[in-house]
Amino acid sequence: MSAGTNKILVTVTDVVPVNDLVTRFKFERSDGGPLPTFSGGAHTVIEMKDGETTRLNPYSLMSDPNDRSAYTISVRRDDEGRGGSLFMHRKVRIGDEMVISYPVNLFALDLRARKHLMIAGGIGITPFLAQIKQLNAANGHFELHYACRNKALGSYVEELSSAHPNNVHVYYDDDGQAINLESLLDGQPLGTHVYVCGPKGMINWVRGKAEELGWPRETVHYEEFLAPQSGKPFTVQLARSGKTFEVGEHQSLLEAIEAAGVDAPYLCRGGACGQCETDVVEYDGEILHRDHWLEDEEKKSGKKIMPCVSRFEGKILVLDR
Repeated sequence: MSAGTNKILVTVTDVVPVNDLVTRFKFERSDGGPLPTFSGGAHTVIEMKDGETTRLNPYSLMSDPNDRSAYTISVRRDDEGRGGSLFMHRKVRIGDEMVISYPVNLFALDLRARKHLMIAGGIGITPFLAQIKQLNAANGHFELHYACRNKALGSYVEELSSAHPNNVHVYYDDDGQAINLESLLDGQPLGTHVYVCGPKGMINWVRGKAEELGWPRETVHYEEFLAPQSGKPFTVQLARSGKTFEVGEHQSLLEAIEAAGVDAPYLCRGGACGQCETDVVEYDGEILHRDHWLEDEEKKSGKKIMPCVSRFEGKILVLDR
């Protein structure tokens, strides 16, 4: 079942610029009822109808999990992207009705942990805002290390630092400040779990250093939603459905499958969860794997593709859908 199977009609009740790149959006249920329960780390998929184009983008919920009256998300503007963040920044206004999915959590807190060590980069701060609220309600122990470009682009730094002065540590790249990761990881008490959300380089850095220092794999948690990239149009055949169509330059393969009227499962739409994994029946060309779900050997085999973020270049791609 895809996250989009269960949808909620919501109304935009607040739009707040956080800084030059980030804007916060608040949604309340249009029928006035409570929204579904979620836990810190969860995301929702926002449906954006931009003319004839429909995009579904995942965003982490940053509001208080104990408050079911509204959801809030923050969207970083990407001027080089396919247009989803620009749509949110330029076209979404207070009073607009939108469709969102039920929350899905692929980045949940492990509540068995004695301490939660959080490492955030840029807009990767958003899931931690909800997780910190959840831990506060349960008297949980956390420590946050947050790297951002500079003070002007440090989303929610003042809010976090004033509320948790002893637990929050901020680093500004432009000031030459950096997390001393080896020292940080090496000095944690037994029972600590580490969570990282941010750019791919940061995630790989933290995971690699934790492995080097002997952290058990189950104590290291990470989340990164990859945005589908634009590319050359290509033709796809669906073997079971008997449909043939073209994937547009600024359209993901998953979006094209859905536009053809074929249901394809998903949870994250960002190459992280594995839910949309699809068998490749035949192809003449090159599969452009851009996910971080498939193993290298699976990518080399040419038998699998993650249609949410991966593309194709060549004559024909036949999928088992």
